[in-house]
Amino acid sequence: MNFLYAAESAQQQPSLIASLLPLIILFVIFYFLVILPQQRQAKKHKEMVESLKKGDKIVTTGGIIGEVVRNEPNYLVVRISKDTEVRVDKAAVARKLNDEEA
Repeated sequence: MNFLYAAESAQQQPSLIASLLPLIILFVIFYFLVILPQQRQAKKHKEMVESLKKGDKIVTTGGIIGEVVRNEPNYLVVRISKDTEVRVDKAAVARKLNDEEA
């Protein structure tokens, strides 16, 4: 008789929560290690771009270094040489240069 009880308990299926728990834990770890830091970085970059003002030195994602002439709603007007001004999309700004770096 003990043999029948042992066979019956071995065939039991795990509960739904027990089978989903590893996936939930994996998602939580992924969220804290990847998604949350990326959201923080995007927010910080957006604040930096919005705070740019005339005279700030910037570097674009293409590597062009310039000085902000105007900050308009969708783009920046940047002076890259004495007589050359270009319009740059705000998404193309990689970073703001400090006074020591410029």
